[in-house]
Formats: sequence, C-alpha cells, structure tokens
Amino acid sequence: MKNYYSTIDNIALTFSDIEEDSAGFETITFRFERPNDKGFDFAEGKLPENQVYKSYGFSEDELMQMQQYLRNNSFIIWEIARERGEKQSA
Repeated sequence: MKNYYSTIDNIALTFSDIEEDSAGFETITFRFERPNDKGFDFAEGKLPENQVYKSYGFSEDELMQMQQYLRNNSFIIWEIARERGEKQSA
C-alpha cells in the first residue's frame, strides 16, 4: 500500500495507487489495520466494488462500518490515488 488516508479508533486505512485489473478496469486495493496482542487485525478489499475479500479479527458489524466509511470517502480516496499516480508519471 502506498497511500495513507486516516486512523480512526486505532484503525488505519491505507490504499494503493490506481491499478488496472485483468479486464482493464481501474481499481484501488484498500487495507484496514488495527494492532492486537498477536500482530494486526486486517481487512483487505477493492474499490470500486467496496468488497472485503480477506479479513481477520474484525466483527461483521465493524466490517459493515468500514464499508460505510469507504462509501462516504471513496471520492477523496480516488482523488488522492489519481493525484499521486499523475505525479509519479510526470
């Protein structure tokens, strides 16, 4: 993950630059992390699908809250990822 967005309640959100999937569509990989006694709880997924495909340590309610957070902030996440990608190409 290259872009850091925020930490809320000790949960950090990081996300990739814009990537291209096998079908040619733009995607962003996101990861939520929270320290625990054995390392980290995590949830990983993709935008724009807003689907978590791997997780460990988070409850279903927490995962639903994360998905809501992504829906509410996806515009800024895409903007940050796009801006960083343009800077790196220049």
